Order: sequence, then C-alpha cells, then structure tokens
Amino acid sequence: MLILALAPCLAQAVPAYARQTGQNCQACHAGGQFPELTPYGRLFKMTGYTLGRRALPLSVMAVASSVSVNNTSKSDDPGDDFQKRSKLIFATGSVFLAGKVTDNLGLFSQFTYDNYGNQADDGSFQGTTTTDNVDIRYADHLIMGDQDLIWGISLNNNPSISDPWNAVAAWMQYVPVPSPSAYRFVDGEAPYPGFGSDGNIAGLTAYLFWNQSLYAELGFYRSADRIFSPFRAGITGEDRTYLDGNNNPYWRLAYSRDWGANSLEVGASGMVAHIFDPGAERSDHNNLGRTNNTGVDSQYQYLLFPHAVTVQLSYMHQVQHYSQNSLADGSPYFQADGLTPVAPVDGTDTTNVLRLKASYIYQAKYGASLSYFSLTGSTNSLNQSSGYDSNGQITSDDPLGTGISSSRVEGNLSGDPETRGFTGELFWTPIQYLRLGLQYTAYNKYNGASHNYDGFGRNASDNNTLFFYAWAAY
Repeated sequence: MLILALAPCLAQAVPAYARQTGQNCQACHAGGQFPELTPYGRLFKMTGYTLGRRALPLSVMAVASSVSVNNTSKSDDPGDDFQKRSKLIFATGSVFLAGKVTDNLGLFSQFTYDNYGNQADDGSFQGTTTTDNVDIRYADHLIMGDQDLIWGISLNNNPSISDPWNAVAAWMQYVPVPSPSAYRFVDGEAPYPGFGSDGNIAGLTAYLFWNQSLYAELGFYRSADRIFSPFRAGITGEDRTYLDGNNNPYWRLAYSRDWGANSLEVGASGMVAHIFDPGAERSDHNNLGRTNNTGVDSQYQYLLFPHAVTVQLSYMHQVQHYSQNSLADGSPYFQADGLTPVAPVDGTDTTNVLRLKASYIYQAKYGASLSYFSLTGSTNSLNQSSGYDSNGQITSDDPLGTGISSSRVEGNLSGDPETRGFTGELFWTPIQYLRLGLQYTAYNKYNGASHNYDGFGRNASDNNTLFFYAWAAY
C-alpha cells in the first residue's frame, strides 16, 4: 500500500468520493485531512453522497503503526500486557464501498480487516474482518425562492455516524487503533464522548437542514439481527450489542453559520438505549439495563488556503442504570483490614466526558493538534477490578486461595472512573494518499488516581504513550 501510495497520480484520483466529484481532497476535508469535513463536504454528505457523476465506488485504506509505553515494568507479564510494543506492525486495512447510486440515493460503507483481531490460546494472532461503518441515504435538496431545504433518511449502524460535523461521538476519533494490548493507552483509547449503545446496531433516522443553518435529526435503533445482521458482520460474542425492541431513540439539533472563510456550529444530541448485558440471555429482562445520554458540542473552522484551523468541544453526560443481574453478586473486595466489605454496589452510575481539540494545517501537508480529555463520574464499588482480599492483600494470582484477585495495568482500586490528560500530535501529508503522524498521550490521572491506581504501584504517568502511524488511502 505504501509503495502504491507514493506513485505519481493526478490530484483528483483519490478515494471514491473524489473520483465521483472530480474534486481535490481539500474540497471536502479540512486541510485535506480525513475525516474532518468542510462546508462543501457536509453538503455532499447531507445530500446523500450524490453530488457528481457515478464512478468506481471502491477505495482502500491501510494503517501501519508502532507504539511505545512509558513503563512496562509493573506487570506480571509485560509481553502479554504490552503486545507488539516498539514494533512496526501492519495494523488494519479497510475497503470502502461508497458513492452515488441514483440521483437521490448514495452510501458510505466500510469493512475493516484487523490483523490482530483474535488471539489463540497459544498466543498467536488471527486476523478478523468486520463491518465497520454503514450509512445508506436517500436525500433531496429543495430550493424555493429564499428557502433552502435539504432532507433525507439514513439507514446506519452507529448513532451519530450520519452527522455532518466532527464534534460528535462517531467522528471525533479518527486514527484507527490497533488491537494489540500495547496500544491500550493511545489517544484513540482515551475517553471520548460516546453513546452507551456503541455501534454494530441498526437504526433509521430522518433529518432536515433548513437554510444552511438549522439541522435536526431523529431516529430509532434496534439490534442488528435478521435482515440487519450484515450491519454487525464479523462481530461475535460479547462484542455484539443487543438492544431491547425498537424503542431506543436518538436525536440531534444543531445551528450552523458560514461566513467568509469561517464556519461555526453549536449543537446538542442524545439517546436512550435499553441494552442487554454482554453475553447474557436476552429472554431474561433482569439482564436488561438502560443508558441515557445527553451531550453538547461546538466546532469552529477557518479555511483559507494555505491555512486550515479547526477547534472542537464535545461534552457527554451519561446516566447508566445497571441490570438487576449485574448487581446481584455485589463487589468481592474488602477494606484494607480484610474484614470490612467495601461499600455496596450502586445500581446507577453517572459519567461526564469532556473533549477539547485544536488543530492547524498548513498547505494541506503539515499539521499539529492538541487535545484535552477528562472523564469524571460517580464512585461505585461495582467498577472495582482491584482490591483487598479477605487476608488484607492485593494479589493478581490469588496465592492464598481467597477467590479474589486483582487486575494489573488497567485495574481500578477505587471504583472512581476519573481519567484525564493531553494528546499532542504532529503529522505530515507528503502526498494526499499518505499521512504520517506522531502522537504523544500523557495522563495525569487514570482510574481515579494519579499514583497507584491499580494497587500494584502503577501510576497514571506510566501509561504515557508515543504512537507513530502511517495511514495510506487510495
């Protein structure tokens, strides 16, 4: 892929949409950087990916990467806890089927191969292929005097993937994250605003964009089964999301204004999802929980070549109501005396996620960004994965047979989810088919503490990670 990407090609000969519209990457993407959209890119998406002529609807993408974690010593098995660290790997590859079908019908669909998707008992990896993102649209654009209306219907598999702005859950995180455990602390795995349902489900939403300013979208989601099973193809076991019925509403409101080289959006979104516990029997409604999400977001862009500036803010408030069965066993851990149980589990958790990001791109080649992330929420012993056993010890292998063990590296000793830090990134696009990036993610708090968050002496700063990637698309 890298060799092909370096071959000389015409400026417009880039993935499917550029071939369809005959436009350079910069027309749709801020500074030419996928997936951040320009006003033209948003118009293209809301009109159902139908602008231009029908063209070859296929594109491909590949990512190679390497990662280094600040401290791998506080681990029972660094080779397992930090797989493929400091090694250049072929991480993922994607095929896109995307483009214009008719004058009113178009689609975006992505199928991804993960070279490290599964791991066998002997430690070897096997690749997996899954349906990643699907957005099938029917849309129309009506102009009546001084009134301008875009309307459409989207059949998709991920709440907010239909959204045209990049300050929402589905589109803020853009660099694909490899599966090996050494990548667990890169920016893509740090807290992002999101909906409790995640993806691999099926939904039908309807949207309006009036006078290029007011946007509204409403829809309902259900499990991706039966006729919708292709929407979660390749996703198995506890990774699948099962919703109860069709009464899982998603909504979105936004105000947008473009003037000169400037573009501003302010919006809100939300969803209520009734979700079965992973891997649980769906005929038993004691396995059914509920998440309520409400978020606000804003995005500002200044786009005037050779400069591209984007500033984003996204905040999500989530209330999670756990199922009766998930609460039944309580927490197995004790206080330090080995006698007093920790606080009883709480049936409801509240979390708040804030993301801020500013990026600058020069000549569609050289770029830098700085992000801040913060996750806060209620402390709940249900969320502990490390703690004292009945002998007043914290162990990962339970040598005294108490039946209680603790997790290293990602363990949570307090039940407090608070995690915060920064990510800085430098990237270079030598040609529009290839992006080289270097991210450094620094944590000042992880799983509720700056120091000894897992009970084994691991500090938040031990998780600081340097991440290099080479991202090619054609």
